[in-house]
Amino acid sequence: MTGTNVIHASLTARRRARELDALASGERVDVIVVGGGVTGAGVALDAASRGLSVALVEAHDLAFGTSRFSSKLVHGGLRYLAHGHVGLARESAVERDILMRRTAVHLTRPMAQLFPRYADTPSRDYALTAAGLTAGDALRRLARTPSSLLPRPRTVPAAQALTLVPALREAGLRGGLLAFDGALTDDARLVVALARTAAGLGARVLTRVRALELSAERVRARDELTGETVELRGRQVINAAGVWSGELVPSVRLRPSRGSHLVLDARSVGLGETALMVPVPGELNRFVFLLPQPGGRVYLGLTDEPLDGRPTDVTEVPESDVDFLLDVASRVLARPLTRDDVLGSFAGLRPLLDNPGDRTADLSREHAVLTDPATGVVTVVGGKLTTYRVMARDAVDRAVSRAGLRAPESRTARLPLVGSAKRTNLATVDAPRRLVGKYGSEAPRVAALGEVDPELARPLFPGCPVTAAEVVWAVRHEGALDADDVLHRRTRLGLVPEEAEAARPIVSDLVERSLEGLT
Repeated sequence: MTGTNVIHASLTARRRARELDALASGERVDVIVVGGGVTGAGVALDAASRGLSVALVEAHDLAFGTSRFSSKLVHGGLRYLAHGHVGLARESAVERDILMRRTAVHLTRPMAQLFPRYADTPSRDYALTAAGLTAGDALRRLARTPSSLLPRPRTVPAAQALTLVPALREAGLRGGLLAFDGALTDDARLVVALARTAAGLGARVLTRVRALELSAERVRARDELTGETVELRGRQVINAAGVWSGELVPSVRLRPSRGSHLVLDARSVGLGETALMVPVPGELNRFVFLLPQPGGRVYLGLTDEPLDGRPTDVTEVPESDVDFLLDVASRVLARPLTRDDVLGSFAGLRPLLDNPGDRTADLSREHAVLTDPATGVVTVVGGKLTTYRVMARDAVDRAVSRAGLRAPESRTARLPLVGSAKRTNLATVDAPRRLVGKYGSEAPRVAALGEVDPELARPLFPGCPVTAAEVVWAVRHEGALDADDVLHRRTRLGLVPEEAEAARPIVSDLVERSLEGLT
């Protein structure tokens, strides 16, 4: 994006108040989007990039719900192939390519994945995994993703497997399969980048505005900062509230499933840069994985359990999920994992379309765009983070058709998000590599805050990689309104409770002072 657009892409408390006042006073937009996760932000960007006027309302903060609790992977569709969903797998591979080479280059990276083989690994299971990886590589080629970015899968001997993943149990190890998939630096940062890019094209992005009641052309909402009820007017309302969609449009029937993760220390576990994929005993094509992250953390996931009862704002990880993940991962490790290894945990809810009789693990990950016959509200549900752009495109297509809006076809497949650039260009950005991995081409502007004011160059606490400058940037440009927005959605320190509490005093002070400077 150009410098002018970067300025327009800044989300601030002042901008929020001004744009909410205008809408509450009767200004009408073409599309109102409800939900500030990856799907809602993607819808807002798709609509705004077509020249439509857009308002997005989110009850909490950007990426508050499921979108910040993913496995941080950009899937190529391997699991979909295993279930026979070839079309969905191909779509996933194509969208992975778009994210990694065009739209979110700065937030994505290739991740090596090792599937170990032991003496007791069933030959059929190993053969199926090998066949799946070969088919997945064929999809990579169809998507035109170069092997220089995502190398072809191959077999590796035991010695190389141990070099790649030193934590592996050596006894009985016969080697393994090495494959590559895409990974995100941070899923919440993807959502923020989507929202800011939409804002740069004129979209109103309004957090802390809770939708209470929807119709095709109106949203009755409450400003959570003031308690005031407002009525927003649009030509078409799109419900992108994820697992909460059915609470706003009762005709939408979902069966959410819980995906739990544990946060571990990479050095303690003995993991380098290669992810470890561990088969779940007794199940075909289902794995628990240890995923290395920037900053020396490892995410251990993933469960797929049906949710009992109504979705809460933040889903807790039950003790049974902790035991399951530690037990399965420990089967291939030299040192079994214990609860003492767990630094934190998080769980997201998948908004799966209900299909009575199926396990949640077997429910389709395809998305659906539904029009409520009673209210005329368009709802988009299902899908996966990797395919958010297709979901957004289809939802806007439906809104355009239903409301009789005039708009061109989607152009988001070639629209870089704020901060994105070619990998060769990102490699030459004059800023610390850690900042480039989070902010892309904007990294020098973040670093410059610390150059102007040396206090902002300091870490939030001893040993913390995050600096005060990143907190100020979050408030001035990324729409953070309080300390929790910074800790849990802009820096992700909240994934480890001890780190969040260590940083909270200085973050709260920085946020307060930064907000004062914007009023």
